[in-house]
Amino acid sequence: MRFRHPDGSVVHLSYCTNVHPAETLDGVRAQLRDHCEPVRRRLGRDRLGIGLWLARDAARALTNDPAELRALRAELDSRGLEVVTLNGFPYEGFGADEVKYRVYRPDWTEPDRLAHTTDLARLLAALLPDDVTEGTISTLPLAWRTPYATDPGAPRTARTALTTLAQRLDALAELTGKSIRVGLEPEPGCTVETTADAIAPLTDVGHERIGICVDTCHLATSFEDPGTALDALTAAGIPVVKSQLSAALHAEHPHLPEVRTALAAFAEPRFLHQTRTRTAAGLRGTDDLDEAIAGGALPDSTPWRAHFHVPLHAPPAPPLTSTLPVLHTALTRLVGGAAPLTRHLEVETYTWQALPAELRPRTRTQLADGIAAELTLARDLLVDLGLKELP
Repeated sequence: MRFRHPDGSVVHLSYCTNVHPAETLDGVRAQLRDHCEPVRRRLGRDRLGIGLWLARDAARALTNDPAELRALRAELDSRGLEVVTLNGFPYEGFGADEVKYRVYRPDWTEPDRLAHTTDLARLLAALLPDDVTEGTISTLPLAWRTPYATDPGAPRTARTALTTLAQRLDALAELTGKSIRVGLEPEPGCTVETTADAIAPLTDVGHERIGICVDTCHLATSFEDPGTALDALTAAGIPVVKSQLSAALHAEHPHLPEVRTALAAFAEPRFLHQTRTRTAAGLRGTDDLDEAIAGGALPDSTPWRAHFHVPLHAPPAPPLTSTLPVLHTALTRLVGGAAPLTRHLEVETYTWQALPAELRPRTRTQLADGIAAELTLARDLLVDLGLKELP
């Protein structure tokens, strides 16, 4: 979905396909047929943007066979789908029964991460619509904190990898005329947990094609103020290459038994749900929601937020809620001003099948309805901010 910003630029809205597990190229094609095109039809649009997730095996198949890449581009066109952004955070196994810490490997100290991201950049340059010259890729924020912190050489290794990536992106732009930018995506528990944490390493890299991806669920989970965060990035000259529109789980009164019971329904075995609370002494947290619920690990006199991407249009029932207001505030700052801070927005609710059983979609039809409803909400927010939806 495309929108005209009042300054005349085009802002793209898509939804991320990591909600549909697929490790192979055949699986990606099935996603387009079974999910993406039905969502487009529900929205009554001739064209729908998707934030494509290409796992390692799918990316390698496309890289190794130009004919397959041309066929994928043709299929996107025939189904009324377009790709301007990729989710390069998960490497493989995102549809496994247990993902948890595995999603952070390989990290930016490992050669496979640089190789995979380079492949994604080359693929995206080929998949961009003919009238689009800029693509974006989100990636993990260097590494999960613990292995990185114990390796004194890790910061230099990661910086070298990102600098090499920037050089490759420059060469790709010269070769293809397509500018691909990559954004570190701050996430609780990682080396770069907050937008503030991103400033120093990105300043060290110092390249316009390497910036930040602002995920509004992660922003909210860490209790960051959107205005303060975005102002600091602007002041530091760090580009917001894309933003993922998502909402976290919020518990206002975590000391109450009924709140703990409600939270427990979201503690599931597949994904990591980092949980945070803000105290007078600073931010406190656990790596997963069940650790917080068990008691004693977190103070419960202040609100909790958990890294659980809840559907934008359907916040959980009381006594829980979502951080949709944080998303709204962030979006206002991102695209509501005289000029957009980013032109790529991506709805990223990958946790539909991790929701409590009574909230999960049971059919493809229900899932498509839910994704379409999220995109409708995001579209309405953009229109309210003065953007005009384009055909």
